[in-house]
Amino acid sequence: MGSTKTVWLFYGGLFLGYPQGMSAPFVFPPFVPRLLAFDLDGTLIADGGVSLPEATAEALARVRAAGLKLAIITGRDQPPRAVREAMQPDVVATNNGGRVEVGGTLHAEARFSAADLQAALAHELADARVVVFTGDHIYVDLPAGRDPEPWMLARSYKPMQEAPSEGIVKIGFYHPHVAGHAERLRRSHPHLVMTGAQAPYEQFLTVTPAGAHKAAALTLAAEALNIPLAHTVAFGDSDNDEVMLEVAGFAVQVGQLPLLARHANAQVPSHREVAAYLDGLLELCLSAES
Repeated sequence: MGSTKTVWLFYGGLFLGYPQGMSAPFVFPPFVPRLLAFDLDGTLIADGGVSLPEATAEALARVRAAGLKLAIITGRDQPPRAVREAMQPDVVATNNGGRVEVGGTLHAEARFSAADLQAALAHELADARVVVFTGDHIYVDLPAGRDPEPWMLARSYKPMQEAPSEGIVKIGFYHPHVAGHAERLRRSHPHLVMTGAQAPYEQFLTVTPAGAHKAAALTLAAEALNIPLAHTVAFGDSDNDEVMLEVAGFAVQVGQLPLLARHANAQVPSHREVAAYLDGLLELCLSAES
């Protein structure tokens, strides 16, 4: 598959591109970016997906060949192997940005203190599914009679009773009333980072240690690659992407979550159109250098 051709306009200090087959224009940054940072679920891949759309993989290969740096910044504890192999990112940040690898080497990892871990796990959610993450393993507390989910089995999960008291990097809660637990934690431990418990993840709450969020991960990635934040472009679709979009040099919202609209400089309808946006962005970058 080839790249998407784009018709260009310059208006109001911004570049507007009309990719072939698109009825509405894309808005592109008024600078040549050096680092592109992507959320995964709902942004680069479908929610729960394990591979890139073919067109997206090809567009990312062209972007990488042009010398732009690439980063994955995801709420997952591991990116799918197929995505990582196809994308070949320079930086991988997982656990909502709490664990950052640069060039395949661990660069930073935020962990719960014993007191914060105890507070976060002291919930009142009857029959909740709770998952605790370390850098290498997951530990699961399942209600009686509830079978583990396929992804838990694939990760060779261990029972919560075997979870260590140190080295915990993320906690996930699955329950219809997780918003109440999130609110209690915000009042008692405001330094912890809570995401989810709102649209589109009303029944899922993620808790990470102080400073473990996607804005911090993007900042660390840019610093490690010696790239100013002003020369970064971030792509995201959900509430945990909000802080990343806020600090990026240019923010691209994927989808239409109202929460993100105030931070977005550009909007792409869904993950399926990200390839066309990348082709337009690369075309703009190459023309600026010629």
